[in-house]
Amino acid sequence: MTQLHGSALRVTILVGDCDTFHHKPLYSEIVHRAHQAGLAGASVFKGIEGFGASSLIHTSRLLSLSEDLPVAIVIADEEARIRAFLPQLDELVTEGLVILDKCEVIRYVGRRETKEEAQ
Repeated sequence: MTQLHGSALRVTILVGDCDTFHHKPLYSEIVHRAHQAGLAGASVFKGIEGFGASSLIHTSRLLSLSEDLPVAIVIADEEARIRAFLPQLDELVTEGLVILDKCEVIRYVGRRETKEEAQ
């Protein structure tokens, strides 16, 4: 398991939940590639309303028919590891926003693996 404490870099990727890469949800492809790259972790958050460069507002309100709601994928790790991952994001994110922030990790602890999970 990756050890992470102190100075780190956070990358936030904002895309639409309908965005795809080779017929697979884009957010899922990003998470799986981050996992394959050995990054500390990635989480996906679905928004209820937002707009981007197109200036079209997408919302989950009952009277709206919008299906392309905003999605944020957040990944944090050591700066060098995040920067090494950025070329993959350049390949994957053709529409959206990629943001880098310096951050400080104060706690990074995984669940202990049970005997059943290990098998």
